[in-house]
Amino acid sequence: MPRDFLKGAADEYDVVVIGSGLAGMTSANILGRAGHRVLLLEQHYKLGGLATWFLRPGGHIFDVSLHGFPHGMIKSCRRYWNRDIADRIVQLKNIRFDNPQFSLTTTFNRDDFTRLLTTDFGLQLETVNAFFDTARGMNFYDDQTTTTRQLFDRFFPGRDDVVRLLMEPITYANGSTLEDPAITYGIVFSNFMSKGVFIYEGGTEDLVARMKKELESNGVDIRINCGVDRIHLENGHVAAVETRGRKIRCRAVVSNANLKTTILKMIGPESLDKDYVQRAEDVRLNNSSTQVYMALKEGEEIDESSGDLFFTSTAHEFRTDLLLSRDITSRTFSFYYPRTRPSKKERYAIVSSTNANWSDWADLSEEEYQASKQDLVETTIDALEKYIPGVRQKIDRAEAATPRTFNHYTRHEMGASFGTKFEGLSVSRELPQQVGGMYHAGSVGIIMSGWLGAINYGVIVSNEVDGRLTSESSHV
Repeated sequence: MPRDFLKGAADEYDVVVIGSGLAGMTSANILGRAGHRVLLLEQHYKLGGLATWFLRPGGHIFDVSLHGFPHGMIKSCRRYWNRDIADRIVQLKNIRFDNPQFSLTTTFNRDDFTRLLTTDFGLQLETVNAFFDTARGMNFYDDQTTTTRQLFDRFFPGRDDVVRLLMEPITYANGSTLEDPAITYGIVFSNFMSKGVFIYEGGTEDLVARMKKELESNGVDIRINCGVDRIHLENGHVAAVETRGRKIRCRAVVSNANLKTTILKMIGPESLDKDYVQRAEDVRLNNSSTQVYMALKEGEEIDESSGDLFFTSTAHEFRTDLLLSRDITSRTFSFYYPRTRPSKKERYAIVSSTNANWSDWADLSEEEYQASKQDLVETTIDALEKYIPGVRQKIDRAEAATPRTFNHYTRHEMGASFGTKFEGLSVSRELPQQVGGMYHAGSVGIIMSGWLGAINYGVIVSNEVDGRLTSESSHV
């Protein structure tokens, strides 16, 4: 008989959390810790969303999402998870750039960027400080009409090389473009500039295992292979979720699924205001990405001078359309040294990531698709050879992921790696006003900046849910 993944699950909970990305898991953990009965439903067989991993023969482990989040992750993990997790977060100190305009290495914080911009790029210190102060002062309530391009034109007119240094890593981090609101850039950039770039030491398999243990200690009921087909409403309020043919009642729902999927498919437009539905339909999905995972043979090594994160490009100028083109000119290499997973076998791995358009991959035939994936692998190794001569002979296995891969495993529409564009934020935040007890926590606009953004949005939403549940209970 097929396994019953809901065996033993209750018929009713205070809160159902849909999706176990970092926002969903954090919401579930906070609400469970607060004493609420929480059910966490994950459609995949692993927790973590894009913050997860996969195994391959030969003892190879790959993180699906690449290295890099701001220092604030330590505080958030300590406060909303536990010190055990927070203490495993360490800094990356060797961030490299190489393109036709410049080649440099940095610790990726304000002090070092100030040094680079005033010495290597010849800018006035007053201008650099004014730019950093402006970016740091941005918040959610600022003017949203100013674009990132206009921000750069104000401080660095005609300096495409400076724009490239300041913009390329953030585009990699959250998919933002020069035409997006400046605040979507400024807030994320300033977070990184505070103290640099950090990673979780131990790999995502260790992180998710520790998070799962914490969730269970707080009474959260975790169920995998349980995708939600429908959110049922009664009198304008969430009443139940439907999963694997079973309706489970609840007082509140937190969806960590894609915003558009949550509103237009799980709830359905017939239950919502027409204007709100139109706004949800108009929300633009962010781009996806392609990745090439390369594992070295046992005994083969990479010198740590190769860097931790390495932003490379063959394009002679910085253009967002080039970052998304099928004719790849920009690749970000993430190097995984044995210290990344100190408790595992000594292994080296390299992952290349490139932003990509869903449309370039969606309609390929199976034969074309497999050929394109193999071409992606081969051209990526060719590009890496420039920096690590002979690396092809050191590689044990290499494989590619595309927007179709992300769509398959996460169910994110169009394989979106970074959720939605900025207009998704207001639609996400207004969901409880449309449906009582219905919340969304995921990658939208400003808050979409990777792991830290996901955790912090989970915090915001769980506090709102806790307040609502506590208020309802006090009036019973």
